[in-house]
Parts: sequence; structure tokens; C-alpha cells
Amino acid sequence: MDPSRRSVIGASLFAVALAVPNWADVVGRMEAVRMGQTQRLGMPEVDMAIAMTERVSELDDQFGGRHARPMAAAFLVNTVVPYLKADAPEPVRKAMMSAASYLCYLIGYMAVDEGLQGLARRSHSKALQLAAAAGDDSAYCTTLRGMSVQAVDMGRGPLALRLADAAATASPKAGPRMRAFLAGQQAHAAAWTGDRGNALACIGKAEAAMEKAESRAETFGSYDLPSLAYHIGQVRYGLGDIRGSIEAMEQSDKLRDPTHHRSRVRYLSMLAERQLEIGHLDAACDTWGRVVDIYPLVQSGQCDQSVATMRARLRPHLKTPVARALYERARLLAPASLPA
Repeated sequence: MDPSRRSVIGASLFAVALAVPNWADVVGRMEAVRMGQTQRLGMPEVDMAIAMTERVSELDDQFGGRHARPMAAAFLVNTVVPYLKADAPEPVRKAMMSAASYLCYLIGYMAVDEGLQGLARRSHSKALQLAAAAGDDSAYCTTLRGMSVQAVDMGRGPLALRLADAAATASPKAGPRMRAFLAGQQAHAAAWTGDRGNALACIGKAEAAMEKAESRAETFGSYDLPSLAYHIGQVRYGLGDIRGSIEAMEQSDKLRDPTHHRSRVRYLSMLAERQLEIGHLDAACDTWGRVVDIYPLVQSGQCDQSVATMRARLRPHLKTPVARALYERARLLAPASLPA
């Protein structure tokens, strides 16, 4: 294949794109659409767009969104937007809008990771529009759920709960895994508003749905046992059970894919903060030590903030040798832009 065809999506995505099935068969048609030549789209282009989005999502899981989001944005602008304007049979057109919806959702998700809240809201809004136009209930409720996660992170519990409830309502025919995915977020948001009964009811629904879940998890709108354990931990913490939260978060990390570095840094950091909250300094330092081991592998605004929080929490304990040693390790690794 002519290396000049890297211009279709940009050099940074080229290596990722080579892993997409049938890439060599699709790239010429991509270039024809980009150049404005007459081209009628088919399902191979849709499949390619889905596969590319999944690959970028995998990169985000492993290494964080700081590098992956610009690649996703370039793919959206240079390839997917021209696809949306190209001639296509109606089923293909709707399938491409659905694929574009998930891509916009992913861009918004990664923007949250970087602290770009305005960009995240705009991306999520576009994802909702595309999902609605495609008639894709799954993409629509997945995006609403993502907006709920963003609201929880920003401390806006009532809004998070409204969005989580709307997401659950938007997909009445969802399968067990999707129901668990939505109910887990409902439980998290309800706990953050202090609604104990609702939180416990929703986490119970998530547990019951996971027992019936199909064996294969999808990239988006998916849920797994580590995620369920994480939500159990968040519900327990939101309802004041710190020790129960610690137990659930420890279980979540044991089950989590070790290559999902960004999630592990964030959630291990939460675990350490809660261990310290109940006075277990040695356990917190041990957990934070794992964070420091993983942290150099990721490029993530949320992970940067987790490390900054760790250093702030350790500062009152610097007379303790284990805390001092950990603090110095973190100081050497952290970017200069982080608070000292």
C-alpha cells in the first residue's frame, strides 16, 4: 500500500488503522470520499469506523486520553464526517450515524479525562443527536450515562441521577449486561445524593442483571464484574460505609484487566484515599505505591490529579519513613505542571 495514503487519517492513526480488518480494501474508498469523488458507501466503511473507534478506546484504556483523543478527533473530522455526507443506502446511512455517535461519545469521555468539560458536553450533545437520527437506543442511553458520570465527577449529584434515570428509560429493550451498566450508574448517582433506598435498590438490580448477562462484553454500553465491584464500592462510600467501600474497591482491582492502566491509577488512588481516611497509613502507602508504579504508563488529566491528591494527603505524614519515601518517588515522576 502506498505510504502516502497515510494522509487519509493522519500519520498518528496509521499504525492503529493497519490492525483494522480489511483495511487495505477500504483505504482507497476512504480517500475517494475525502477527495469529493463520487463514492457510494457500504457496510465495509461502517465496520471500519466501528473497528477504528474500538481500537482508539483500547488505547484510552491502556494509556489515557491525552494522546488518544486527538487521534479520535482527527478520524472524526477527516474520515467519518465525509462519510456522513456521502451517498449511501438508508440502512448504511443510519449505521454510519450510529458509528459516529459512539465515536463522539468516546471523544467526550476522553475530554472528561482531560478536564475539558465544555468539549465533553459538546461531544456528548452531538453523540445524542446522531444516535437519535440513527434510531440507536443503545448509543443514546450510553451517552446519557456518560453524561451522568461526568456530572458525578463534578459533584452534581441531582443532575447525575436525572441523567442516569433518563439513560435507563431510554433503552427499554436492553439486555442484562446493558441493564447492569445503566443500573450501576443509577446506584452511584443515587448514593451521591444521599438516597439510600434508591441506591441500594439500583445496585441490587445491577447485581441481578449481571448474573444473567451474556458471556461476551461489548466495547461500549458494556459492563463487567470489576465495574460492578467498583459501583458497589462507590455506593457504600456514598452511604457512609468506608470499610465496605474499601473491600469492594480491593475486589474490583483484583478482577480488573491489568492492562487498563488509566482506570487502575484512578481507582487504586480512591482506594488509598479511603484507607488513609480510616487511619491505615501503611495500607494506603502500599496501594499508592502501586499507583506510582503504573502512573508513568498513562497520559491522563484525571490520573495527574490523582497523583497530586496523593502528594497532598501524604504531606502531613512526611515524618513517617514509608510516607516520605513514597512522596519522594511521586515527586520525581509527576509533571512539573502539577502542584508541588
